[in-house]
Amino acid sequence: MEILNKLKNLDAYPKINEDFYSRTFSGGVITVVSSIIILLLFISETRLFLYSATETKLIVDTSRGERLHVNFDITFPSLPCTLLSVDTVDISGEQHYDIRHDITKKRLDHLGNVIESRQGGIGAPKIDRPLQKHGGRLDHNEAYCGTCYGAETSDDQCCNSCEEVREAYRKKGWALTNPDMIDQCTREGFFQKIKDEEGEGCNIHGFLDVSKVAGNFHFSPGKSFHQSGIHAHDLLAFQTESYNISHRINKLSFGKEFPGVVNPLDRAQWKQGGSFGMYQYFIKVVPTIYHGIRGHKINSNQFSVTEHFRDESVYPRPLPGVYFFYDFSPIKVIFTEENRSILHFLTQLCAIIGGVFTVSGIIDAFVYHGARTIKKKRELGKYR
Repeated sequence: MEILNKLKNLDAYPKINEDFYSRTFSGGVITVVSSIIILLLFISETRLFLYSATETKLIVDTSRGERLHVNFDITFPSLPCTLLSVDTVDISGEQHYDIRHDITKKRLDHLGNVIESRQGGIGAPKIDRPLQKHGGRLDHNEAYCGTCYGAETSDDQCCNSCEEVREAYRKKGWALTNPDMIDQCTREGFFQKIKDEEGEGCNIHGFLDVSKVAGNFHFSPGKSFHQSGIHAHDLLAFQTESYNISHRINKLSFGKEFPGVVNPLDRAQWKQGGSFGMYQYFIKVVPTIYHGIRGHKINSNQFSVTEHFRDESVYPRPLPGVYFFYDFSPIKVIFTEENRSILHFLTQLCAIIGGVFTVSGIIDAFVYHGARTIKKKRELGKYR
């Protein structure tokens, strides 16, 4: 019994007989309001506990030798697919022209409806007996080795497609002044394809695999002609119209998608006015690692962008096209998704209940004593 009495003396919450309670209207109002506040804060804290929180950390990016996937989906409403080429260049000297693998082009009519979808280039129809390197036509059971029309760099070089002939001429620095005389281009219907696509647009989507160094990739109308050495007067009459580089970026991202990522160029568009030229996007890529709450890890990137248009009237005259210049930030961002602990949640609930209860008590005491003071002064005749 002595121990129980000692424990009784340690009671931090002494009870008051109900006969000494004094309940007031203002106290009831404050109790209802404080209860509503506690309930709202409880719901808010519970939602934060149930949903994961993301912690952000910045570190120096020391990775080397990595590759980067550039995912894109861009629509050119006034540029035929045959005239549209994709090229990449980086500061390490790696260059790729007229890229066709992992890329799909969709021909669009003037209303934006899809006419045809094809992988990479225009494709070549099967035609019997193409022109051989030795000057004759392909015979039965003979291996095909097309002529490069004098642009061969070695005795065993073959040009089996229009693209290979154009590439050979480009390396020689020669002008392809009579493209209709090139058997490969005629077989593939390259120039007829350009005539057939007059007035059309093009949607191009896919991805590029590039080195993780500064560089650029661009979508250029007629770029392949300039690389092949074909002069402007050898192109079709509608080429000037095809240089309209109005475009809409449906999607552009660097690497895999992760929760919360915002790609600032998605659904961006630019309409060309009366002048022609080069539209440039300058992109700062920020390497990013996302750690999911279930342990999965995503290596990706975020980016910021600025835009600039170079008119064709400036010198040197820019090649028309849409250019994306990208550079990498030396800082890597790490997002870590995690849930709050149950102990943290209980601590927050105690803080909410105790804090609101204490503040409500202070307000109630202030109102109660203030009302009593005013009442006494009225009884003494100081207030009427």
